[in-house]
Amino acid sequence: MIIGKITDNQEAIIELEIVGLSRRENIEVVIDTGFDGYLTLPIDLINHLRLRRAGRRHAILGDGNIVALELYRTKVLWHGEEREVPVLRTDGGPLVGMALLKGNRVILDVVTDGDVKIDILS
Repeated sequence: MIIGKITDNQEAIIELEIVGLSRRENIEVVIDTGFDGYLTLPIDLINHLRLRRAGRRHAILGDGNIVALELYRTKVLWHGEEREVPVLRTDGGPLVGMALLKGNRVILDVVTDGDVKIDILS
């Protein structure tokens, strides 16, 4: 089970271990149910982890604008196992999207410091 919490800003956050080429980094990521991808990371963290660029991908933002974003690949520790995922470079903070959450049950107690629980569906 992956455990997180609800922030004062009512964001659901979890800690995620990212596996880069030369190091691992534990970071806090926001769960974004409006994002249908796997993971977004800012450029400073991408550079720190020395992730390999894998091209570009078009994305439709929440406001309807279409943008081209740089695509990278990395591994994350998900339920105790390394899983390779695509990463989109964005200017905002790290986000986990619905593609990474697929096949999981997410339970949110939406109050400040409320529990966030992610379980694998059987």
